[in-house]
Amino acid sequence: MRDGSDDDLMRRAGSGDRDAFARLMARHLPRAVALATRVSGSRSDAEEIVQEAFLRTWLKAPDWRDESAPGGARFSTWFTRVVVNLCIDRRRRAPLAPLEAAGDVISAELSGFDSVARNETQGRVLAALAKLPERQRAALTLCHWEGMTNIEAAEALSLSVGALESLLVRARRTLRAGLADLAPDNVVTLPKLRIVP
Repeated sequence: MRDGSDDDLMRRAGSGDRDAFARLMARHLPRAVALATRVSGSRSDAEEIVQEAFLRTWLKAPDWRDESAPGGARFSTWFTRVVVNLCIDRRRRAPLAPLEAAGDVISAELSGFDSVARNETQGRVLAALAKLPERQRAALTLCHWEGMTNIEAAEALSLSVGALESLLVRARRTLRAGLADLAPDNVVTLPKLRIVP
C-alpha cells in the first residue's frame, strides 16, 4: 500500500516509516502553510510554524490514537489545532521585520493594473485580519478560507459551536467596518487570498 489514510500514515510513521511521514507531510503541507500564513499574518513565520508542527507530528506519531480510540482525534483536526496554537504562540512573541514587505510575485495572467489592485486588496485584508484578536482571526480563517464547518472549526479550536459563532460575528463586523471602502453599500466580500509559494 503506497498511500493510505492519515491515520494509517501516522501509525506507519510511528513505527519509523519515513516514507509514510513524507507522504503525510506532502498531503498537508500546502494547506498548513496557507493556514499558518493567514493566522500568523507572516509567510516567513508560517514556514517556521509548519516546520514545528511537523516536528511535533513526528514526535506524536508513536503514540497516535485515531478518533475511534478513547482520547483519540481525527488527524486533520489535531494537526489544524497544532498549527493554529503555534501561530497564536508566535504572535505573542516580539515581532520580527516581515519578509512580506517585499511583496508578492506578480502573476503573468493578470495585467499590471489588475495585479497591483489585487495585491493591494489582499494586503488590506491581511492587515485587517492581523488586527483581529487571535481567536477571532483563527475562527474566521478556518471557516472562511479553510472551508471548515462551524462544528469542525469549533473542535479544532477547542470551543463550543456557540462560542465559535460569536467569534465569527465579531470578526466579520470588525472586518466589515475596517474594509467598508472596498465595497459599496458597506458590503464586504472577503476575497480568496492566494498565498504565493
